[in-house]
Amino acid sequence: MKASEEVVRILSDWDVNHIYGYPGDSVNNLIEEFRKSQSELKFIQVRHEEVATLAASAEAKLTGRVGVCVSIGGPGAIHLLNGMYDAKADSAPLVVITGQISHDLLGTDNFQEVNLERLFDDVAIFNKRVTSGKQLGPLLKQAFREAYEKKGVSVLTVPDDVFTEKVRKTELRSEAIPSFHLVPDKHSVQKAVSLIQQAKKPVILAGKGGMGARDELLEFAEKIAAPVVVSLRGKGVIPDQHPLCIGNLGHLGTKPAYKAMQNADLLMLIGTSYPYRDFLPSDAPAIQLDIDSSKIGKWYPVDAGLVGSAKEVLAGFNEQLTYKEDRDFLQECQQDMSDWWKQMDEIVSESSGNLQGPHVIGTLNDYLDDDAIVSIDVGNVTVWSARYLRLTNQKFIVSSWLATMGCGLPGAIAGKLNQPDKQVIAICGDGGFSMVMQDFLTAVKYRPPITVIILNNEEIAMIKYEQKEMGHSPYQTDIQDLNYADFAKASGANGYFVQNKDELVAALKECRNNDLPSIIDVKIESREPLPGK
Repeated sequence: MKASEEVVRILSDWDVNHIYGYPGDSVNNLIEEFRKSQSELKFIQVRHEEVATLAASAEAKLTGRVGVCVSIGGPGAIHLLNGMYDAKADSAPLVVITGQISHDLLGTDNFQEVNLERLFDDVAIFNKRVTSGKQLGPLLKQAFREAYEKKGVSVLTVPDDVFTEKVRKTELRSEAIPSFHLVPDKHSVQKAVSLIQQAKKPVILAGKGGMGARDELLEFAEKIAAPVVVSLRGKGVIPDQHPLCIGNLGHLGTKPAYKAMQNADLLMLIGTSYPYRDFLPSDAPAIQLDIDSSKIGKWYPVDAGLVGSAKEVLAGFNEQLTYKEDRDFLQECQQDMSDWWKQMDEIVSESSGNLQGPHVIGTLNDYLDDDAIVSIDVGNVTVWSARYLRLTNQKFIVSSWLATMGCGLPGAIAGKLNQPDKQVIAICGDGGFSMVMQDFLTAVKYRPPITVIILNNEEIAMIKYEQKEMGHSPYQTDIQDLNYADFAKASGANGYFVQNKDELVAALKECRNNDLPSIIDVKIESREPLPGK
C-alpha cells in the first residue's frame, strides 16, 4: 500500500472524524487519499490555514479527542502557528501534518522551502520530519500518543514524495491508549484533610480539570462549606447560578469571587493552575489537585499537592470528610453573590433604547438550549460572556491562555460538525469576527446551521479601554463598519441586522429553526468592558 493510505488507516483508527486544512502541491498526494477514502473521515476545506488549527484545537477542547489539521509546507504551514499555540496554551491535543518540498530539493533554498522543524520547535511537544514511507506510519502513531498523553501539539513534516512510497501494512492499535491511574500519596492526602478541617474560610477555585466531576465537586464544596470560584476555562464546571458558585475570577470576574479570595484562609485549586497572583490570597495555605504533576505549585505555592483525577480524589475526600456546621463564611459569600446577580440584572434590564453587550448576552440566555455549545471570541465579548451567560449544562469554548482574537467562528464550526444535533452559537466582536470572516464561507459550504452573533460597535473596544487605563489617548481602535447581515446574505446564508431588543428577540427565534448558517449583526453602544468593577 502507499504511505498515504497508511495515514488514512491510522487516522481512522484514532477515531478522527474531521481533518481541517487546505489542499496544495506538497500534500496533494495525501489529499487524493482523503478523496478516495470511504471511511467516516471528512476533509474540511477552510479558507485560511489559521482557521484549520483553531477549529482543530476547538474540537479537541470540546471532545477530548485529538484534533487534526493538514497544510502545505512554506506559507501554509506558517499560517497554522496561531491555532497551534492556542492548543499548546490550553492543553488541547493536536496532530498537525504539513507538506514539504521533496527530499532531493531540501536544503537548496527552493520554492516555498522553510525550515519547518525549527519553525515548530517552540510550539510542539513532538516535532519530526519524515524521511521515508516506512517511517510515516510509526511516527504518526507516536505523534498521536504524544499529543494524547501530554495534551499538546504533535507535528509531522512530510516531503511530498514520501506519501507515494510503498509500505507494508502495519498493525493498528489493538486497544485504546491505557489510562494511567494516578493516586496521590497518603502523606499529601492526610495533609490536605488536616488543612481542610482547620479552615474557617476555605475557597475552591475550579478549572477545566474539574469538568466531568461536577457531582463530586458539589458534594465536596457543600460538605466543607466552601464557595466555588471558576476560572474562565472552568466556566460551566458547575451551573453559574448554583448556590455554591460565586463566579469567575480576575478582570472578567465578579466582586464576590475577588472578595472571597482576599478573605480566604485556605485556597483549593482543583484542575487549574490559575496564574494571576493579584487575584489570589496573599499568603493563605493551599491545596492543589491536578492530573499533571508539572502544574502543581507552578503559579501559587502549595502545602499539599495531589496528583490525580478530580473525580476520583474528590470522591475519596467525600468519604473521609464530615459536614461542616460553621457556614457563616459561605453564607456571606452567597449573599454577596445574590447582590451581584441583582446588579447584573439591573444592567441587563436597562431600557435606554440602545443595545449594549450585556443586553445581548442577557437576552441570549432565554434562547439557549440546555445542552448548547457556545463558542466565545476574545475581547469585550469574553468579559460579557463570563459575567452574563448563565450556563447550566452548556459547553463553553474559548481561547483562554493565548486569548487569540478570531477563535469564535472556528470554534462554532468545529462544534456543529462534531455535534450536529445541538444548538451552536458563536459570540464575536466585530474585530474578532472580521479577522476570520472569510471562513464564514466554510460554514456555508458545509451547511452547519450555526448562529454567529456579532456585537458590532465599530471599534476594538477592549484595546481602547486599555489605552485609556494606561493614560493614553485612544489611537487606531476604530474599525471600518460593514453590514455583516448583508455579508451573510451575499455568502448564501441568513443575515439579520439588529438595532433593538425586539429585533434581537425576533432574530434569535428565527435562527433556532434555520437550516443554514446565520449572522445576527447587533449594533451596540460602546461601553467600558468591565461594568461593576
